[in-house]
Amino acid sequence: MKLLQLALFASLSMMLAGCPAKPTAPVTGAPGNTPATSAATFRIAVIPKGLGHDFWNKVRAGAEEAAAEQNARVLWNGPATEQDIAGQISILEGHVADRVDAIVIAACDAEALIEPIRKAIEAGIPVITIDSGVNSDLPQSLIATDNEKGAAMAADHIAELIGGEGEVGLIAFLKGAKTSDLRESGFKAGLKQHPGLKLVPVQYCNSQSDQAMNNTDAMLAAHPNLKAIFASNEPAAIGAAQALLIAGKAGKVVLVAFDAAPSELQDLQAGTIQALIVQDPHRMGYEGVANAVRAIKGEKVEKRIDTGVVLVTQENLDDPDIQKLVQAASR
Repeated sequence: MKLLQLALFASLSMMLAGCPAKPTAPVTGAPGNTPATSAATFRIAVIPKGLGHDFWNKVRAGAEEAAAEQNARVLWNGPATEQDIAGQISILEGHVADRVDAIVIAACDAEALIEPIRKAIEAGIPVITIDSGVNSDLPQSLIATDNEKGAAMAADHIAELIGGEGEVGLIAFLKGAKTSDLRESGFKAGLKQHPGLKLVPVQYCNSQSDQAMNNTDAMLAAHPNLKAIFASNEPAAIGAAQALLIAGKAGKVVLVAFDAAPSELQDLQAGTIQALIVQDPHRMGYEGVANAVRAIKGEKVEKRIDTGVVLVTQENLDDPDIQKLVQAASR
């Protein structure tokens, strides 16, 4: 009997040894990030300049759409504010230490991010820049708006609306940020085509709408004959519009702005903003991740991808193509 029991025990042990272990549940991503699945192939860090504006929500939507198509996982993290350069560098360095497969980044500063990007590449991690690049050819691609072209479009439209003469203001967002610098230079170049327009001293809002409101108040007080303002990003536009409303100048001082946040579209429809220079942030995020996957695989990546820019007014806002662009975040 004892021999029979031993034989049965040995037989059961061999059967259990041959059975595969029960699979564990897939690890999920951090809150707010695309979850990992058993099919996820690559981890791609996407680092925006900030987290608080509608523009970056649209970038994120595009990035996650591309990741879903590519069976990749997006690790979405950025500094709380766009002027937190040190914070963005720390985030990038953390992803390098974590050995992600690729990095997609909108650089807060065109110079300060060069060395951290170099270290990422030296560690064998491809880097794609979106929206705002760096003063270096190190990244494999820059996927962005032609910011100088968009700002020149703003200058042309302002000239048309105010009859080609008068004082105009510029509220830029952050000196040293590539997009801000390019929009400033593009707007100034555009103004040169209209000698009757005079630019008053440029103001910087640090991508803070309350500071842009203060900038606008100061500008109106110092230049009572001001005819127009170009607000070069979303928070600049929100602050400038609010200041014009409070001062009773909405519709009297022309306001042309970059981006198409919901509040900007409302101000456009109300007549507080006369035109928007609209980018395609959804495409930036999508192309950023799609090209990161190509880079990981060793496939060709275009060095520069222009994601387009369009002038949007009350007159063309209801055009189906324009609606598709301004509602890109809902795709």
